[in-house]
Amino acid sequence: MSAQNAILALRQSLDNSIVGQTKLLDRLVVTLIAGGHVLVEGLPGLAKTTAVKSLADAVHASFQRIQFTPDLLPGDLTGTDIYNPNEGSFDFAQGPLFHEIVLADEINRAPAKVQSALLEAMQERQITVGGVTRALPPLFMVMATQNPLEQAGTYPLPEAQLDRFLLHVTLDYPSETEELEVLRRERARLKQELATPPAPAIDAALVLKARGEVNHLHLAPELEQYIVSLVSATRNLEKIAPEVARFVQVGASPRATLAIAHAAQALAYLRGRDYVSPGDILDIAPDCLRHRLIPTVSARVEKVTLDSVIGKLLEAVPAP
Repeated sequence: MSAQNAILALRQSLDNSIVGQTKLLDRLVVTLIAGGHVLVEGLPGLAKTTAVKSLADAVHASFQRIQFTPDLLPGDLTGTDIYNPNEGSFDFAQGPLFHEIVLADEINRAPAKVQSALLEAMQERQITVGGVTRALPPLFMVMATQNPLEQAGTYPLPEAQLDRFLLHVTLDYPSETEELEVLRRERARLKQELATPPAPAIDAALVLKARGEVNHLHLAPELEQYIVSLVSATRNLEKIAPEVARFVQVGASPRATLAIAHAAQALAYLRGRDYVSPGDILDIAPDCLRHRLIPTVSARVEKVTLDSVIGKLLEAVPAP
């Protein structure tokens, strides 16, 4: 089986675990084959953690879940040097970040000091402790969930860390039909004896092969310019979309340009094509931009969402 067919089969199998949330499942697989990190935001009970664990279970890779709490310390993530009295030396005890797939559950329940421990790992895929730099696994990716900031006991994530997430996916409540199917599946599961979990669908080598193929997907020069124009427009809204310019304090960085291009390639790959279309860019751009724009006080006071601003932006910049 080719890498692309295996990824498509993996995506199809996720529908057996999660009802609805098609967009979320697509974005999780896109992040996996793009080699990025994903932040999933939604109210409790919307299957954020279940979806991430389902993807991790389907990939034959080392997996670690970290429950973020206010008393977590940076060393609890990276690991630390422990003194060995018998040898008179320090031995390094690896932290949970030294796994291939890491679930950072409720990541915004830990303060900024803990968040900073993820910066080097997410960008350089390495960790430096005690002056020694250690490489993380090639497959390394962080799938983080967070509750809305209005929830009690949450901390806003630093802009530097938000920028390191390839995608920021927001979830809403399921439809009544989907919620009914959730209820029926759960009742059916409780009536049955615990079954042996299915064998992993793909291994890490196949995911890395898919990542290489994603990098070689055709992205036309016209679409490259379109992506640059979109990101540049976030920094020049007064010229492109003046009606929403006062709602954005800081636009997206060049990292957003790279994110949209790479995520669009992965989305095209997931859709079974070997080239990127304008529709791929339009579909994925909001998830690449919403966490990279900083709203103004006016936006918060008037309850104007960044999604509505991005919608106006996509309308204002003509697609090729």
